[in-house]
Amino acid sequence: MLIAVAGCAEPPAEPSTRFAISFPDALSDEPLDGRVLLVLSTADEEEPRFQISNYPDTQQIFGVDADGLAPGEPAIIDAGTFGYPVESLAAVPDGEYWVQAVLNRYETFELHDGRVLKLPPDRGEGQQWEKKPGNFYSEPRKIRLDADGGDTIAISMDREIPPIVPPEDTKYVKHIRIQSERLTEFWGRPTYLGAHVLLPEGFDEHPDARYPIAINHGHFPADFSGFRETPPDPDLEPEYSERFDIDGYNIIVQEHAYEFYKEWTGPDFPRMLIVQIQHPTPYFDDSYAVNSVNMGPYGDAITYELIPYIEEQFRGIGEGWARFLYGGSTGGWEALAVQVFYPDEYNGAFAACPDPIDFRAFTLVNIYEDENAYYIEGPWRRTARPRSRTILGQVVSTLEDVNRKERVIGTKGRSNGQRDVWLTLFGPVGEDGYPRHVWDKVTGEIDPEVAEYMRENYDLRHILERDWETLGPKLEGKIHIYVGEMDNSYLNNAVYLMEEFLESTTDPYYDGLVDYEPRSGHCWNGDHERPNALSRLRYNQMYVPRILERIEESAPEGADLTSWRY
Repeated sequence: MLIAVAGCAEPPAEPSTRFAISFPDALSDEPLDGRVLLVLSTADEEEPRFQISNYPDTQQIFGVDADGLAPGEPAIIDAGTFGYPVESLAAVPDGEYWVQAVLNRYETFELHDGRVLKLPPDRGEGQQWEKKPGNFYSEPRKIRLDADGGDTIAISMDREIPPIVPPEDTKYVKHIRIQSERLTEFWGRPTYLGAHVLLPEGFDEHPDARYPIAINHGHFPADFSGFRETPPDPDLEPEYSERFDIDGYNIIVQEHAYEFYKEWTGPDFPRMLIVQIQHPTPYFDDSYAVNSVNMGPYGDAITYELIPYIEEQFRGIGEGWARFLYGGSTGGWEALAVQVFYPDEYNGAFAACPDPIDFRAFTLVNIYEDENAYYIEGPWRRTARPRSRTILGQVVSTLEDVNRKERVIGTKGRSNGQRDVWLTLFGPVGEDGYPRHVWDKVTGEIDPEVAEYMRENYDLRHILERDWETLGPKLEGKIHIYVGEMDNSYLNNAVYLMEEFLESTTDPYYDGLVDYEPRSGHCWNGDHERPNALSRLRYNQMYVPRILERIEESAPEGADLTSWRY
């Protein structure tokens, strides 16, 4: 029997090839919710599920929602199923392809406000459907596709992605996990925050020392990234980085991580705690570290629960003057936003290549004036709006491309993609309980009411300008922003607008820094001496000395400036 699956179109009138995708009762004897994804690939270097991207070399994916999909009963993907980059199976050229199916499983969340939502929980992987433990998938196999042949190709998702093994503590890196009261109440189930804490050299030998703390924000870290206590693996096979056009870049990454370890444990590096946080949500690999009606009070949970817990466990000073923030991209936005929303709790933000900090430049969209996100409208034509470029300006994807990919992977903001999470984080709740997005994911049409909501709640430049009378005195000397002028996602445009406001401040003057590097892409961090491929591996070395300078010039009278200076 073929069951109806949410998201499937009516069967096409003409006979065409279709896929019937199921899972066996050996994996689950109960019906499951989720998103069934089918990947077609022309390449066999790796499994098809790992070959979907925003870039020209992406392979093909189709998706349908499965609501109560029972074991053995197929979800159908046919010519009426929406796909990316080719929209319909009927338009896929005849030929041979590697094919693989995945079920990204959802669970039912009963929120504190009465909403009941079906969402993909994070299972320790940082919201990556292709790697999520518990997801079902099929073994890749080669098929011959004749789109008009009328064949039904059966695929059994008879494998399950295994659990992730947690990292082990070392002398320098400790791992913690706490249940958050605020998040548990919001989500209606136990909800946790995690962190990887890098301890300073001499931590055990100086039991009376209390330390400043630096929060290194960024995407979900499996372990403390950029720190390696052993030399590079001599047997590591070199891998080519297309982004930086460097062969053996994976080896360079290990070399720099080991160099940081040697500097960290050397005699002259400032002694403090550095923390990388795990705060995934059902919508993304992290929460953006602020409160949201769709994702929960993560800002309060991190600032008032997690950070004090870490300071208590590892002898942090525990005062606002001794807390700092830095990061790049998503982490850059988080560093700046947390500083703005919690101005007394932190003493400086170092934000590299931040996600949009002025929504007049929501990458290349002005959400307040443009009518359509996907196209620049003219009297005679529509010009597709770019999403990504190389540092020489070559466009590699459009905004519609990326949103179409995310719409295939998950409806209702459930793709766990970057554009979905921006619209989810910054937007209000919709009538169906799921996020209400600022633009229609199909047409790109912008919703002015949502845009206004975003302005008042998350447009950092607008918030600073609106509230400078009260925020200015608390943020003086705390804002530092860095961006390459050829940022691959056009994030430099919002920084220009932010700089215009900051440099116009007089009561008080912001007294911080906005810095640029010509021809540098994502994610330049303020290093004018090294190429971006190397400077991006040195965030800690870049910002910890600047944090020390900030402490020396701003610490209150009587502050502990000695116990940790050994």
